[in-house]
Amino acid sequence: MSSEGEKVRTSGEVSRSEPTLPTVNPAAQKPEPPKPALHPAFYVSSSVILFNKHLLDYANFPIVLTTWHLAFATLMTQILARTTTLLDGRKTVKMTGRVYLRAIVPIGLFFSLSLICGNVTYLYLSVAFIQMLKATTPVAVLFATWGLGMAPVNFKVLINVSVIVIGVVIASFGEIKFVFIGFLFQIGGIVFEAVRLVMVQRLLSSAEFKMDPLVSLYYFAPVCAVMNGITALFLEVPNMTMENIYNVGVLTLIANAMVAFLLNVSVVFLIGKTSSLVMTLCGVLKDILLVAASMIIWHTPVTATQFFGYSIALAGLVYYKLGGDKIREYTSQANRSWAEYGSKHPAQRKAIIIGAVLLGFFLFIGALAPSYAPESIDKVKGVLGGATAGNA
Repeated sequence: MSSEGEKVRTSGEVSRSEPTLPTVNPAAQKPEPPKPALHPAFYVSSSVILFNKHLLDYANFPIVLTTWHLAFATLMTQILARTTTLLDGRKTVKMTGRVYLRAIVPIGLFFSLSLICGNVTYLYLSVAFIQMLKATTPVAVLFATWGLGMAPVNFKVLINVSVIVIGVVIASFGEIKFVFIGFLFQIGGIVFEAVRLVMVQRLLSSAEFKMDPLVSLYYFAPVCAVMNGITALFLEVPNMTMENIYNVGVLTLIANAMVAFLLNVSVVFLIGKTSSLVMTLCGVLKDILLVAASMIIWHTPVTATQFFGYSIALAGLVYYKLGGDKIREYTSQANRSWAEYGSKHPAQRKAIIIGAVLLGFFLFIGALAPSYAPESIDKVKGVLGGATAGNA
């Protein structure tokens, strides 16, 4: 009797379906997607450009400054190679004396020329206009790729990149402080950089020469430091004095070289962690903010014609790097994300929209002001002159 009761009770316990507590939190097992954020390379790259321009306002020795950057990078890469694992990638590179002379030295020559031309340009042109001209870099790389036989000529691609050129040409016509020699230096820097990038691409096409940017700097920095140093020895060093260095400040020069070196380190950590969309948009955003910073810090006049031309160039740049299909895909994803964000944070979305409209309005008014109200601009500069006299 008791056994039958136990059977009934046992069967009742088995048939009862009570919820059981999970031993592991399922949500904890799923890795959270990384939150979208601007990579440190974005900030460091912008800081290097603004920092260099600030220093060259006090000391007109761009080649010496570039040589200092490369000498510092040579020292730092040697130290990191012996004390950290950041440069362990060099152990997989089959570097010989023959490869160094036939590949590294020629690439280092073009790297050196691009750095010299790029820094000399800051003596003649504004940061804003330089960034506008740099939008043509992908076009120069494309032509260099065709010229060196790395890819066949594609007229469809040529039509796409022509939009970038048209935009930059329009922006150049709108430049108020156009200096032809500075323009030539910047174009030369872009051409040398394009040839260097294609030569690096050819070198890295072999698996035995795969290098990240920091390992590349380990090999290229000494060559470039020597080449730039020889150039500076004839062109700038005879006119330099210790007073020029003291005017800038030794600690300032060390900080400037450190920021320039950190740019290469941050790029190493950027690789493989960012999509092509984020990299492209971050690059465009960086250029726009540098133009705005140039207007604020150095009171650079940017005309409405330049805004129009630069907008065309940036649109062409995004289309060239991503393509129409990718842009449509990312646009639909962005619209969904924006709608979800608006439903969850309506007040913040309104604030972002208002802030963007106000920023665009003030930038547009700032572009029109030098043409339509120059006397007002002079008054504003007079008021702000005490705080920014050293940067003008």
